Amino acid sequence: MKKNECLRLKGFYENELINRILAFWLPRCEDREYGGFVNCFDNEGKQLISYDKYTWSQGRFVWMFSRLATIKAPIFSQSQRNEFLRLAESGKQFLMRHCLMTGEELDGKGDCAEDVRCVFLMERDGTHKYEDGCTDLDMSVYADCFVVIGMAAYAVSSGDNAAYQFGKRLYESILSRVGAGTFKTLPYPMSSEYRAHGIPMILSNVTREMYDAAQKLDPSWVPYLKSRLNGFSDDILNHFVDENGTVHEVISADNKMIDGLLGQHANPGHTIEDMWFMLDAAQILQKPSLVPRIANIALRALEIGWDRRYGGILHYVHVDGGEPEEWLSAEAREELMLRGETTEDQVLGGFGDKLWWIHSEALYTTLRLYRETGDEHFFQWHERIFEYVFRVFPNQDPEIREWKQICMRDGRPQEKVVALPVKDPFHITRNLILLLELLNA
Repeated sequence: MKKNECLRLKGFYENELINRILAFWLPRCEDREYGGFVNCFDNEGKQLISYDKYTWSQGRFVWMFSRLATIKAPIFSQSQRNEFLRLAESGKQFLMRHCLMTGEELDGKGDCAEDVRCVFLMERDGTHKYEDGCTDLDMSVYADCFVVIGMAAYAVSSGDNAAYQFGKRLYESILSRVGAGTFKTLPYPMSSEYRAHGIPMILSNVTREMYDAAQKLDPSWVPYLKSRLNGFSDDILNHFVDENGTVHEVISADNKMIDGLLGQHANPGHTIEDMWFMLDAAQILQKPSLVPRIANIALRALEIGWDRRYGGILHYVHVDGGEPEEWLSAEAREELMLRGETTEDQVLGGFGDKLWWIHSEALYTTLRLYRETGDEHFFQWHERIFEYVFRVFPNQDPEIREWKQICMRDGRPQEKVVALPVKDPFHITRNLILLLELLNA
C-alpha cells in the first residue's frame, strides 16, 4: 500500500473510532449505580428503551474496553488507557458476580457439580431474568462465548488470573456442552439433525482469545488450545465449504451438504468475518499454505454477496448467488412461512437487510487479505465497501454520530431487532481496533 493511502486510512479510522463510536458510548453506556453497561438503545441511538442487560453484550463490552486499553496504535494517552481498563474491570466484576446460573437454577441440568453456564438475560442489578417465551435461563451458548472472550481479553490487559480462571472454567463447560449436544443457540435455534457454521466459527475465535491469555498466564495450556483451534479450523474449511469455495451456514449432523433453503443459503458476512478468524488460526498454527484458500473463500463471499442493485452486502444469498425469491418458488416460500421454520423465516424475511456488522467486518477482512496476499482485488473491494459504508451507516445527527445498525436494502434505516434488542458497538469497535493495528504495523 502506498504511504499516502495508508495515512489516509489511518487518519480516517482513528477519527471514526474516537469521534463517532466512542463519543457516543462514553459515558452513555456505563452503569455507575449497578456496574456493567446499558445498551438497549433504538437503532438511531436517540432513546434508551430498557435497562435490561444481555450477558452476550456485557461480555462484548468487557472485550472492547480491554482491547482499547492495549491497542497497538499510538492514539490514546496512558490516562485514557487506564480509564478503558477501569471500564473493563467494572464489566468484569458485574459478570463474575451475576452471569452464572446458581446451583438451584442448574438443578437437573448440569452434568457434574462443576458445571457452569451463563444466563441469557439479567435485570439492571444483575437479577436473573427469563427471556420472553423462554422457560430456561441459559438460552444461548453464544452468551457464554462472549463472556469468555471478555475475560480472556481482560486477563491479557490486566494480568488478572481470577478473570482468566473464570473464563477457562466457562470455556471448558462450553466445549463439554457442545460435544454432548446439550446447548442452546437463541436467537438462532437449530435442530440436532443439523450443524450450524456459527458454532465452530465462534469457538475458533474464542479459542484464539484464550490462547492469547494462556500465553501470558497459563503457558502449559497453550498446546491444548492450539489443538482445539486446529480442530475448529479444519471443521470449517473441510465440512462447511463446498467445491466452489462457498460456506454453507447449515449442514447435516453427519457433515453432509443438505438441500432446500436451510442447506443452500449463505451468509456472506459470516463467511467474511470467519475468514479473518481463519487467518488468525493459520498464523498461530503456522500453516501459511491455508492463506490462498482462505482468500478465495472470502472473495467468493464478496462476489455472491454484493448487491448489484443498491450496493452493499446482502444478509443472505443462495450459495450459487442470487436472492431467495429467484430460486425458491412462491409455493415453497408460503409453505416455509406457514411451518414457522425459524432459520428459513430469517432468510426469507431479511435477505436484503443491510447490517452494520457485516460491513465493518468486510472492511477489516479485505484490507488484511490485501496486506497478506498483495492481491489488488482485495484493496479494490475495500475501497468499494468503504464508499458504501460511510455513505450509508454513520448517523448524520451531530448529537449521535454512531452508526445505524440496520438499514433496508436501499439503504434507508429501519427499526428492526437483529439478534438482540440492543445497539451494540462490538463489531465496529473491534474492526476499527484491528484496522488501526494493521495500518500501524
